[in-house]
Amino acid sequence: MKGLFRAGRVAILVSGATACQKAQTAPLYEAVPVARRDIVVTASASGVVQPILTFIVKSKAWGEIIEMPVQTGDEVRKGQLLARIDPRIPQQNLAQAQAALDKARAQLETATAQLKRSEALYRSQSISETEYESSNLAHATASAAVVNAEAGLQTARDAMEDTQVRAPITGSILELDAVLRTVISSPTLGGGTVILKMANLDTVQDSAMVAETDIGRVQPGLPVTITVDAFPNRTFDGTVLKIGPQAQIMQNVTSFPVFVNIPNPGHLLKPGMNTEVRIHTGRRDGVLAVPYAALRTPRDVASGAAVLGLDPQQVEQQIAAATAAAAPHRRAGDSTAHPTSQAQAPGTFTTPNGRVITLPPGVTADQVQQAIAQMRSGAEPTAAERALLAQVFGRSQRSSGGGGGGGARGSRGGSGNSYIVFVRRAGNVTAVPIKTGLSDQDYVEVTAGVEEKDTVLVLPSASLVQSQQQFRQRFQNVTGGGLPGLRQQQSQPAAGAR
Repeated sequence: MKGLFRAGRVAILVSGATACQKAQTAPLYEAVPVARRDIVVTASASGVVQPILTFIVKSKAWGEIIEMPVQTGDEVRKGQLLARIDPRIPQQNLAQAQAALDKARAQLETATAQLKRSEALYRSQSISETEYESSNLAHATASAAVVNAEAGLQTARDAMEDTQVRAPITGSILELDAVLRTVISSPTLGGGTVILKMANLDTVQDSAMVAETDIGRVQPGLPVTITVDAFPNRTFDGTVLKIGPQAQIMQNVTSFPVFVNIPNPGHLLKPGMNTEVRIHTGRRDGVLAVPYAALRTPRDVASGAAVLGLDPQQVEQQIAAATAAAAPHRRAGDSTAHPTSQAQAPGTFTTPNGRVITLPPGVTADQVQQAIAQMRSGAEPTAAERALLAQVFGRSQRSSGGGGGGGARGSRGGSGNSYIVFVRRAGNVTAVPIKTGLSDQDYVEVTAGVEEKDTVLVLPSASLVQSQQQFRQRFQNVTGGGLPGLRQQQSQPAAGAR
């Protein structure tokens, strides 16, 4: 029974050792060459396609629809016939108005002739002034009747024309609310009956809800890229028109409506389509970029060094030397090009970028200057020089306080931040401080610190490294010290066999 237990334990330990060896042989990092790329920062949101302006078409005439030559989805031109209303009653009214005008004109002719006779008789004093004034009144009344009759005729003509409902714009029929033989009412009678809805879809509008955290970077005129499920491999370009002033709260998330105009010449975008909107709030074309995951803060540089098998103290020296050498050199012959201990306060050292460092007791500025010059020349520093730089710059970093905790963190699209990356140069791995610009969270623009010939190393996060170290420690505790304990357990049955 003890033999079976020992054999089972050996099998478990062998499998655990095999798994550990596989984990150790797995690549600890990814090497990514520094290259130029386009960095685009976007604010993402969901939206819905809608027409810029929707026309609700009604008829001024009332009656039965006797003709309707259009259907939903038809493209119509401005002035094209959409529907025809029964014209019988307007035709009758038009005929009556024409007859009333003819009668008024005949009465005006009679009144005009009567007025002329009355004028002649009045001049010859054959009629009284009262009779003459009556003739004038009859003529004026007849003239007014003609004007009223002409207005009535024009109204009747307009009513007859209103029986033909025509398109107010060039556009598409979105919806039919009435069909053939429907009896409709006029807008003057209870608001009227809606016949159809139409809109011009040459340019559509997207109403996207942008989160409060991103709305500060959105402004009218920014370019926008839209995608829809109907065309997954195609994008549509638009422009921000305006930002709605009133926020909306949905599921405890505050968002603002952003209206985007999208050219739609082929009418591929239909009203009601759901969209994914990306508002381009920042862009850099053809800039040096590295993966965002490669960035390290001063606090988690030690964990990265452990993954690569580097000495953390040596890494600090590399960072300090690179920081000191990063400042731009002055013109040759300038007396301030290389500060010396004579221009510095006793017990301090001024780096080329103007940073003043308090030196430890017993260390002079000339010694630091000489060690930095040795590192800058590319020669291998001595152990004493490495210890000196670690003592000076390590003390300076501790006094100034470390950066945030456990990883490269920054605002999306932020610029002007300082980070550290591990770079492979000429076959050697070194830690380099860099300046970053715009970031899309996948890649980040690098403004200083690396070149195209460099290769950055993307390491696991500090928390992942820590968990791996804890796993190895637990494995050693279980095996009693790792593989040597395993070999000791395997040798015991052999001794018993003797």
